Amino acid sequence: ADDVSVRKALLQRFSIEIGGGLGALAGKVWRVGLMGHTARERNVLLFVSALETILKTQGVAVKPGALDAASAVYDQG
Repeated sequence: ADDVSVRKALLQRFSIEIGGGLGALAGKVWRVGLMGHTARERNVLLFVSALETILKTQGVAVKPGALDAASAVYDQG
């Protein structure tokens, strides 16, 4: 999965916009802004689930458990 196709699919399918890496990190990382209202549990879990879905549809072998791990952080309070 390449940077642009993942970001485009997230935006088209889930209306989630993330940034691409800059400089030496261009095409290697994504910049995800989850602050304030967007850092609420519902939004974080939606993002994790959406990213997993998009990566899987693009043929990336994604280990299960990311959503459970993110949810567990909130359960710890």
